[in-house]
Amino acid sequence: MSHNHSHQVSNFNRAFAIGVTLNVIFVAIEAGYGIVSGSLALIADAWHNLSDVLGLLLAWGASLLAGKAATEQRTYGFRKVTIMASLASAILLLVALGGIIYEAVGRFFDPKPVEGLTVIAVAAIGVVINTITALLFLSGRKHDLNIRGAFLHMAADAGVSLGVVAAGIIIMVTGQLLIDPLISLVIAAVILIGTWSLLRDSMNLAIDSVPEGIDIAGIKKHLTDLESVSQIHDLHVWPMSTTEVALSVHLIIADGCMSKNFLPELQQQLHDRFGIEHSTIQVERQEDGPCMLNKNGCI
Repeated sequence: MSHNHSHQVSNFNRAFAIGVTLNVIFVAIEAGYGIVSGSLALIADAWHNLSDVLGLLLAWGASLLAGKAATEQRTYGFRKVTIMASLASAILLLVALGGIIYEAVGRFFDPKPVEGLTVIAVAAIGVVINTITALLFLSGRKHDLNIRGAFLHMAADAGVSLGVVAAGIIIMVTGQLLIDPLISLVIAAVILIGTWSLLRDSMNLAIDSVPEGIDIAGIKKHLTDLESVSQIHDLHVWPMSTTEVALSVHLIIADGCMSKNFLPELQQQLHDRFGIEHSTIQVERQEDGPCMLNKNGCI
């Protein structure tokens, strides 16, 4: 693991620790006020926020496991756990989304008033805490699906809490109870867009698709343009984790001729130009005869 990657992991460990602590405190406050004020809405939201704490713990645990050393039984270590965690986060978000939609549709047929200033005040605290937690993961959401899952959980919660505040204020001013479920459905639609992309990308990584942002056509061209290479075959690019990409390829060397530094230089080029962390390259000579893995012809 590189120094920069270790530094990033350390930063996100702190982010997870802060996020979990803040949200556990908020769940306790929300549940306490819910019991004191007799608000079922606050108690239900406290349970929902507790599920998001579990989502954060899931992502954090996966991040820690990914750093464990490989063993004879697990030759790639636990890197793949981050992909499983991002997929689980997407599913948890969809389940929570289903709950929000179910509750909103029910309130269209049976409108209920938002239960006073206490609910609005506690929801406002939720907006602040969830926004702070989401911002802790803002920088990593584009490069790590596991971090994106944590970010979306917190951003979704901030959105729901903001909706409660907005709905409460509008209902107090206008008396229109249908504002509450209407805002909930709008928020649900926004959450669905982000969650769907997380689910799609997680599924793709889970089945070893080429990770988004990897230029597979550029890799093929780079390999076939190498002076020593006459043909390539059995090229595979897949995710080792939500942040690391692996590649394997067979190269047929023209006249069996290549420089002493050919392989290390090529591995460095694949790393620097295409973001390939782990490359395995098999070199073959034309006079060796056909490779058993070259079933569909050379690229």
